[in-house]
Amino acid sequence: MIEVLAQLPELPESVENALNAAAEAALAYEGAEGDITILVVDDEAIHTMNREYRGIDRPTDVLSFPAAEGEAVLAIPDGFLGDIAISLPRAEAQAEEYGHSLLRELSFLAVHGTLHLLGYDHLTDEDRMRMFTRQDEILEKMRITR
Repeated sequence: MIEVLAQLPELPESVENALNAAAEAALAYEGAEGDITILVVDDEAIHTMNREYRGIDRPTDVLSFPAAEGEAVLAIPDGFLGDIAISLPRAEAQAEEYGHSLLRELSFLAVHGTLHLLGYDHLTDEDRMRMFTRQDEILEKMRITR
């Protein structure tokens, strides 16, 4: 189950639907199952999270918090994959900057975050190519293009 929560007033249903569909598509493409919470926030909230959890003092577009990350797993796995935080203002600005729709940007961010929850990363060139190829394949399968 994908649960979309908003810290913003009146999140349009289209935003919630896009995030849900993209996360579900990424899970299906990977043959994975599990629960994800997607939190839609403003730049100030994601800036705070980025500073507190990553030590980077600036806003970002998406953060992922895998449930199975860290040295110790304190509970028996229950199907919860983790949390994703997405800055709606940052997504809107990036959609405009890149010249594509907000739907495309939100879908990209949700797929990106979901792949992080499934263990993908982009710290090396090889990992980056693997992850970004996967993202493109998922978005293409969803028929979401630039």
